[in-house]
Amino acid sequence: MHLLADISGHGLGHLSQIAPVLNALAALCPELRLTVRSALPLERLQRRIDATFEHVAEARDFGFVMHNAVDIDLAASAQRYREFHADWPQRVAAEADWLRAHEVDALVANVAYLPLAGAAAAGIPAAGLCSLNWAELFAHYFRGEAWAATIHRQMLAAYNSAAAFFRVTPGLPMSDLSHRQDIAPIARRGQRDRERIARLLGLDPALHWALVAMGGMEFHLPLADWPRTPGLCWLVPAELAIARDDVRIMDVPGLHFSDLLASVDVVLSKPGYGTFVEAACGGIPILYLQRDDWPESAPFAAWLARHARAQVLTREQVLAGDFIPAMQQLWEMPAPPRPVAGGAQQAAQCLVATLGLH
Repeated sequence: MHLLADISGHGLGHLSQIAPVLNALAALCPELRLTVRSALPLERLQRRIDATFEHVAEARDFGFVMHNAVDIDLAASAQRYREFHADWPQRVAAEADWLRAHEVDALVANVAYLPLAGAAAAGIPAAGLCSLNWAELFAHYFRGEAWAATIHRQMLAAYNSAAAFFRVTPGLPMSDLSHRQDIAPIARRGQRDRERIARLLGLDPALHWALVAMGGMEFHLPLADWPRTPGLCWLVPAELAIARDDVRIMDVPGLHFSDLLASVDVVLSKPGYGTFVEAACGGIPILYLQRDDWPESAPFAAWLARHARAQVLTREQVLAGDFIPAMQQLWEMPAPPRPVAGGAQQAAQCLVATLGLH
């Protein structure tokens, strides 16, 4: 049986959600043929997906056009959506033809809606799985525009054409999705191993390690201007590397992000599912950038308040590096009970039943 997993390339949170599900599916259905269609680089996919798969380097969604990791270009996004839906029936028909031509037997999408519409047109069982959906976000930003109503109806119809939409906790309410099923949090639990990571990155295990992770999307941080803090070392992606002895590049062969995250003392991030949930499940304190215009921020904040040591920072604080006292307060706080991330196995079992996988 041939399963197509369509994975959005709008940040790395989509991959962090669905990869554990695909790994659990491979254990339940070892004969399943898996194709992953995603604009994410193959090496990124292979870091997370343990199952054998074929890769189709194509995208069926764009989410939003971004200025950077947190700022949406609303004008460009509106134009992209108008263009994307200008010939919607023909686009759905072409997607159905693609699925038939590639002999797809079942489909799971995180979180493009066109594949779900195409699967419905082709008579192929399909399901969505994500903590968000583009229809709800589209309505948040564009509901007041006269041109948006028809597009929103088409988006919702596509999502509702699926046999199920598995809403991952924490996530948007999704009250407009008629086949919504709530599932538990999904996270890859990393292995905490400070000695190994100290060797790989040339770190002193006695120092505090602060990881900077913006979900695989560009966001300039002026690390060169941040004050030095005795006993603290910053672990950053290559694009943020600067010539300071308290900064290390985290991108090295053989080091999985989840293991790195599980081994640090604190993570600085934008609001995003993968980093938030993996950090909370690993008991890692979280500092995150304020993003009041993003609808996921409120459910994320409510969930973190129950399950993690977390503190929101203003953009001004982050850009100035003016958050060291907040970081130190998080270290000193008692840790709440860690959440249980049982959603991957739960989702895999639901997909087997819903899509008739074998």
